Parts: sequence; structure tokens; C-alpha cells
Amino acid sequence: MASSLTKDSAPSTAGSAKTFFGHPRGLATLFMTEMWERFSYYGMRALLVLYLVSGGADAATGSQGGGLAMTAVTATAIYSVYVSMVYLMAMPGGWFGDRVWGARKTVAIAGFVIMAGHVSLAVPGQAMFFVGLALVAVGSGLLKANISTMVGHLYDGPDDPRRDGGFTIFYIGINLGAFAAPLIIGTVGEKHNWHYGFLLAAVGMALGLAQFLIGTRSLSPKSSVVPNPLTAPERRAILTKVGIGTVLVAAFYGVVAAAGMYTLNWALVPITLAGLIIPVAVLVRIKRDKDLDRVEQSKVSGYIWFFVAAAVFWMIYDQGGSTLALFADGKTADTLLGFAFPATWFQSLNPLFIMALAPLFAWMWLALARRNSEPNTIVKFAMALVLVGGSFFVFIVPMGMAGDGTKVSPMWLVSIYMIQTIAELCLSPVGLSVTTKMAPQKYSSQMLGVWFLAVTAGDCTTGLLSLAGVDLNGTGIIALQAALAAVAGGAIWMYRKKVQELMGNVH
Repeated sequence: MASSLTKDSAPSTAGSAKTFFGHPRGLATLFMTEMWERFSYYGMRALLVLYLVSGGADAATGSQGGGLAMTAVTATAIYSVYVSMVYLMAMPGGWFGDRVWGARKTVAIAGFVIMAGHVSLAVPGQAMFFVGLALVAVGSGLLKANISTMVGHLYDGPDDPRRDGGFTIFYIGINLGAFAAPLIIGTVGEKHNWHYGFLLAAVGMALGLAQFLIGTRSLSPKSSVVPNPLTAPERRAILTKVGIGTVLVAAFYGVVAAAGMYTLNWALVPITLAGLIIPVAVLVRIKRDKDLDRVEQSKVSGYIWFFVAAAVFWMIYDQGGSTLALFADGKTADTLLGFAFPATWFQSLNPLFIMALAPLFAWMWLALARRNSEPNTIVKFAMALVLVGGSFFVFIVPMGMAGDGTKVSPMWLVSIYMIQTIAELCLSPVGLSVTTKMAPQKYSSQMLGVWFLAVTAGDCTTGLLSLAGVDLNGTGIIALQAALAAVAGGAIWMYRKKVQELMGNVH
């Protein structure tokens, strides 16, 4: 990373400190850590649905087979529930950062857990597959909220003008790893051996963990502080509750298994319902906290608008790895201009477009701000919802064309991912930033966990639909989701003045 570090040209009485593109040096460490973690996560995710539906080797196509031979509906449900759990775990992950280990120690432990999860996925067999998914979900949850919090720690409070730019650069790191992962892990897994692909994901996480441990000295001292440590009585009470809960769950599923009634839905349905109920319960608990002053209460009320908008957005967006991935695998041509490529490569389109467009968007927002014309966060969210809904309206066209078995041009999916990328750039970086700005001090790390719970709510909605037997590949349900996003975007825009009042001094 030394070649990426430049001397800060601004005069300083303490001398010119090294920076990372004009930002604190610690951003380089967090950038690289998150890049490798996302490489491991998105590489595994690109393989997930295809591995689940893959059966025996196909003599006609030469595909390797060797997956778990599940139906597309079941695979979509597992994918949706898994992704939702990754983000659901961000809430307890933020809690651990706030109350037990501090953000820095939590991220280090998370790296080891994620790496162990990918190693488990590399071991053949359904049992180890689900063990691996659980470990990656837990580890990712511990890491996500805390590493984003550490980015915020690098700046001088919410009003630091570099803050939004820092999160945008951090976001590029995420997408650099996400871009490379399907090309490398996806190709090895899909074309050679699924489990070799999962093992490559473990190697990626190992590199990210090494980067973090080497560069930890460049991080803010705040990252090692436990903001609100547990008291001894609180610790005992929590351990007691967790122990009792674990025993009850184990006893319940033991009875179900002994009665010969257990199926996969006995695990998936409760998890999916929890993913819908828990986000609501968490927001209600924070809103009713009497320790928050009037200003903080108002900001939490305003934040609920952003949360609901984000949940609708992610409900559609995250189907890029399930509904769109299955469409790419079965109904989209795998050649372009005579060049053949694996279906997993479509998963690199979104991060590729983000890396190309994120600097342009950062420049555009800054240029508009200088003219006092930059859309505020509320308008950006409304734009994102309308655009992501529009992407699914576009999706209806190739779905109709492929109805008779015709394989459509890859450019259809290219255009859909492009529209979704533009929508994402209007919502995700600014969503991370506005969360850190509006978070009550008491819930600094946990509020980033709440932001990720919006992903949980969106993905659990699609998971529940799949478990109920709804075909998410049908034209009707795609059109319904598109319309829902467009209506939600319109509602956010119509009530933008009310939301701004609730946000107070946050813009």
C-alpha cells in the first residue's frame, strides 16, 4: 500500500502526515481488510445458488455437477435466508463492539470465524455446508457493523467534510473485492470444483485478516474502546438467558427430530420470521429508550423512513444473486462476441460498474454541493427506489422473450445490473453515512447494525415468499416488486420536508 500513500500537502504544525488519497491513513487498512473479506463473501455467494441446484454432471454442457441437487425455489429460499442472517448478525456484532470487545478486537475475532466458515464449506457434505454458512453469517455480522464504525472513528465528528468521501472510498474497496471474486472463485468453483472455490474464499479472508493485524496501529484509538461495557450483573444475566434459550431450542428440535418430523423448513421458517420481527423490535426498543434526549428521539423517528426505504430496495437488489443468477444460468446466452464465460461472471457486473461510477458520483455530488444544488439524502433515497423498481420493469422484457426456451442476449442482464448500480450509489454509501450521523451516542455501533437489519428485512421478505411457494421468477411477482419500489420512492419524495424536520441538523 505504500505506493498509494501520499504526503498531505496541507500545512501542519506537526508536519505533513501520510494520508490515503487525502484521508486518514487508517482508511487504507480498513479498505484492504474489507476488500479481502468481500472477496471471500461474494466469491462464495456467486457459487451458492448454482451449487445448491447443481446435481449430477451434465454430459451436454460439460458442467461438473456435484452440488446438493435442490430445487430453484428451495435454493432461492436458502440464499435469501442466508444473506438475511449475514446482515441480521450485524446487530449483535455491533452490540459486541459497543459492550464487550470494542470494534477493533471484534473485527479481528470475526476474521478468524469467517475463515473457519469458508474452510467448512470446502469440506463436501450437506452437514458441513450448513455449518459453514452459519460460521460465515456469524463472523460477517461481527465484522460488518464494527469495521464501518471504525471508518467513522477516523474523522472529526459528523461534520468533517471528508467523511462522505471516506465512506465512498471504503465502498470502492468493498466492490473491488466483489468484482474479482466471481471471476476467480466463481470460475474455479463453477467450472472445476465447487469446494476448491469455497477454499479460495477462505484464502481471501486469511489475507484480509493479515492486512488488518499488520495495519491496526494506523487506526483511531477510539476503535479499541468499549463505549458502554457490560457490568458484572449484566454479563451474568445475559449468559443465563443465552444458556436457557440454547437449551430450550435444542430440546425443541430434538423432539421434532425424534418424532421424524424434521424438514429444512423447520429451520428456515422460524429464522425468516425472526428476520422480519427482530428489526421492528430493535427499532421500537431504541425509539422508546428514555435515556435518549428529544433531538436523538427525533432523529430516530426520521431514521425509520430511511430504514423502510432501504428494506424495499434490498428486497429487489439482493435478488441479483438468486433470481437474476438463475436466469443467467438457465435463460441467458453464455457467449458474447464469440467469447464464452461462466454464469457466475454476471455477479462481477455490479461491482465493476460501481468502481467505474463511484468516483463520478462523488465528484458530481461535490460539484452540485458547491452550487448548493446537491440532492439531500431523502431525495437520493427516493431516486434509488424508483431506479431499482425500474430495473425490474426492464427485467420483465427478457423474461417474456425467454418464455419459449430462447436464450436471451447477456446485454439484458448487463443493463439491469447497470440500473441497479446507479440506484445503489444513490442509497448505500449515503445510507452508511447518514446512519453514523443520526445514531444516538449510546448506540453508535449498534445503529450500523440496525442499518444492516434493513437488508435482513428485505431478504427475509423474499425468503418467506419462496418458502410459501411463490415463484420469484414469475413475471407477475417481478412486476409487483417493481411497482412497490416505485410507489415507495414516490412516498419518500412526497414527505421529504417532514423527514428533514425530524433529522434536525443532519443533511
